[in-house]
Amino acid sequence: MAATLRDVALRAKVSVRTVSNVVSGYEHVSAQMRARVERAIEELDYRPNPVARTLRTGRTGVLALVVPEIDVPYFAELAREVITAAADVGYRVMIDQTGHDHDRERELLTGGDRGMLFDGVLFSPLVTRAELLAMQESRSMPLVLLGEHEFDGRYDHVAIDNVQAAHDATAHLLAIGRTRIAAIGAQPQEDYATPQQRTAGYERALRAAGMTPAEDYLRPAVHYSRADGYQATRELLERAERPDAIVCYSDLLAMGALRAIYDAGLRAPEDVAVIGVDDIEEGRYSRPSLSTVSLDTPFIAREAIARITARIADPETPAVQVTAPHTLVVRESTEGRSPDLGR
Repeated sequence: MAATLRDVALRAKVSVRTVSNVVSGYEHVSAQMRARVERAIEELDYRPNPVARTLRTGRTGVLALVVPEIDVPYFAELAREVITAAADVGYRVMIDQTGHDHDRERELLTGGDRGMLFDGVLFSPLVTRAELLAMQESRSMPLVLLGEHEFDGRYDHVAIDNVQAAHDATAHLLAIGRTRIAAIGAQPQEDYATPQQRTAGYERALRAAGMTPAEDYLRPAVHYSRADGYQATRELLERAERPDAIVCYSDLLAMGALRAIYDAGLRAPEDVAVIGVDDIEEGRYSRPSLSTVSLDTPFIAREAIARITARIADPETPAVQVTAPHTLVVRESTEGRSPDLGR
């Protein structure tokens, strides 16, 4: 028969409440008492009953992470870091994806049964508008936004400085002497924060260098995929005055760009330099290895977990925005340097 809280209490010679406090992660338990309880838990191979804990505390110990596409390397790496950070504070994570679907995001934000499953939601929206998030106001589910949404003060938000990230990528290309710099990833038909912000950073860097952004050098991408990067680069290379550098709004777009350059009989970086954004692992091993703007996913994950646990503990705490740091990582696709495989 499985051990119970009472069995652990008897073995540790403490009260059932003390065992419950230790199991629930309650801070105000002495180190000596906690050690006795943990030793008894190990000796009895006690496993907490999640249903009983939910009934006792009103919490499930589970968080939801909602991302656009789990098979995109950036979101897969983010999910891994979130799971690790959550485990450090005693939470498990369940993952769902929206598939870039507006109605799916609406369902995941407003679904009536979710409150029975999760203590809080970490949400990385791509297509959600501000009015959709307003639907969340009538619900008590703690919510932290990740990455792409414009901060409006209603929700905790762990953000990426997309403008500065794209500016830094473009400025690097200018610094190595490139003058015909294209960009792939615009989505002018949509009201998405990420492409708008990265286009703003790209254009700001060009203007700071005294250049006027060329409209036909700014190429759209419906999805930030290898295929879209490949097709957009093919179109750019067919121009009479082809670009000598390309800023890609994601590393996957940049992977497609590198292949298109190779298929056209050209070389990167000698003929066309390429830089991406994300710093996914694949870029460290591509040939040439990919220069990129590295987004600090461990930082994003830790801050997201810190914000959601604070929100769960005190729903009235003021919402804050935390901006994740980023780093320019120079590799072979812009300067021909050997890759740093540890990054």
